[in-house]
This record gives sequence, C-alpha cells and structure tokens, in this order.
Amino acid sequence: MAEEVLSQNEIDALLSALSTGEMDADDLKKEEKEQKVKVYDFKRALRFSKDQIRSLSRIHENFARLLTTFFSAQLRTYVQISVASVDQIPYEEFIRSIPKMTILNIFSVAPLDGRILLEANPNIAYAMLDRVLGGRGVSVNKVENLTEIETKIMSQMFEKTIDNLQEAWSSVVDIDPELDEFEVNPQFLQMVSPNETVVVISLNTEIGDSSGMINICIPHVVLEPIIPKLSVHYWMQTETKEREPGEYEALTKNIQKAEVEMKTILGESSMTIEQFLQLAPDDVIQLNQDIDDPLVLKVDDESKFLVQPGESKKKVAVQVLEEYKGGDDDDE
Repeated sequence: MAEEVLSQNEIDALLSALSTGEMDADDLKKEEKEQKVKVYDFKRALRFSKDQIRSLSRIHENFARLLTTFFSAQLRTYVQISVASVDQIPYEEFIRSIPKMTILNIFSVAPLDGRILLEANPNIAYAMLDRVLGGRGVSVNKVENLTEIETKIMSQMFEKTIDNLQEAWSSVVDIDPELDEFEVNPQFLQMVSPNETVVVISLNTEIGDSSGMINICIPHVVLEPIIPKLSVHYWMQTETKEREPGEYEALTKNIQKAEVEMKTILGESSMTIEQFLQLAPDDVIQLNQDIDDPLVLKVDDESKFLVQPGESKKKVAVQVLEEYKGGDDDDE
C-alpha cells in the first residue's frame, strides 16, 4: 500500500489543529480504522475506461461532421449534428430510454462480431422524409403507420450513411458496414442480453426547424477485439513506430524526383515612377550588385548557395561556390 508523504507545511498545520482542539487525535484514529467501502452496481458494470470513452467520442465527433455534410447535401437544407454525450449503460436501460416507436437501423460491421444500432428520433426521421419528398422539412410523427414506400425511402437514406461510418472508424479499424434490419419497435429487437454493457453515443441533430436525437448503440462484444486500439498508448505507439528498412529508400527516391524552381537574381535597382516612364532604348540601369560579389541561388525562394555567373555550352549558367549561410531566410 502506497504511503502518503506530507509536506512540512501540512505537518505544521496538522500539529497546530491538534494543539488548538480543532481536530481530535482519537477521531483521526477511528477514521483510519474504519473500512472505506465504495458502492458498486453489478448491473451497471463499467467495462470501458475514461480514456477509451474519449477515443470513442473523438471517432463519433468526426462521424457527426461527416453526417452534417452528407445530410446537408442530400436534404438541401440547414443540418447541424454534434456529439451530446457518450455513456456506457446496460442494454436494457438504453431500450427504456428511447421512444416506444422509433426508427431503428441495425448494421453489421464485419469483420467485428455483433451489430450496432442507429436510432433516429421520429421527429428527425420524418423531417428528413419530408425534405426528400419535396416538402419544407415538417415533422409529423406517424411512425406506427409507415407505408412501404416511406419505409423503403427511410431505410435507403440511412443505408447511404455507411460510407461516413466506415470513414469515421478507419483510423481505428477497417470495417465493412451493412444495413441488416430496419425496425420501428424496440421491443422486437434483441441484439444482446439486457445486462450487456453498451456504449451509447447521443448526437444532437437539427434539420431545418426540427430537432431531436440520433443515438448510436455499440455493444461491448463489438468493441472487445479493438479495445486496446482505443487507448492513448496505442495512438502514441502508432505515431512513433519505426519505419520498415525499405521505406526510407523508397521515400528518398520519390523525393529525388520532385521538381523545384531554381533562380539567381543578378541584381536589383530602384527608381521613381517618373524615371521609369522616361526610360528609352539604350538606357543603362545600374544594379545594386557589385560585379565582383557572388550572387545568391534560390531554391523555391529559399536562399541556398552563393554562385558566380558564367557560360556553359553556349548557355547562361552559374557555378556554385559555397553554401549560403546568412540572411533571414536561412533554414539552418
């Protein structure tokens, strides 16, 4: 058991409190002997660390941005989607928290086991449906009486979000999502056992004048194989992993093929507008460059070498004298 080390100031304050009677030594001993008990609810087992929950939140923040762009283009109206919360709760509690009749999309996410659930509040779903059918995005909740055409349109609309889900998860694992079922009654849906821990990502959704929630339910069985990849340590190891021996050679060859612009400024001069307008043929403009001083060779506007002008094979050329080591644009 680790011992807590007190600073000198804390020791002095403790002794002062004991001497003045603010604290009683017997009470301190009694508190030390008492067993500290923390309440634990076995029905609500926390199987994900805060670090892993934060990783899931980051993934679905990206997913929310992708959905915002996607639905804005599909519905051609104002759409704003953002992550409201990320919680781990029993599956039974999640089912009780959503409406008795709602829009449920069940996706398989091969190669991961199990399935995930995307639940859209009827207000949001019907606003989407109304926009697709040419309306203003008015929400009318009649989820209990969906026609076959409305069911088909809604299921196809959410099926098109698969690419966004795949892209959002690509930083962790390559998945191949597929819409397996479309349901409206949560009681007919039994993805996992009631006490199974699930992660619920709630998305605040605004479509035109309508607002509601989109909930994504991910069972523990789906995330179990990739739990190590949801930690900060994994991200750090991924970023700092060593390259393969052949990667440096391939990278060097590719860089060597890159084209850069090289130029040498022979000199510069300044004059007034009046002098410029009076220029005539055979006039001589004096440059600020001494004929005996070397010129500066620039590579993509960065000064790199000192050179002297000359001629090579009847073409104007420069000869490199040394590396450029002065000036404000020096890289070294």
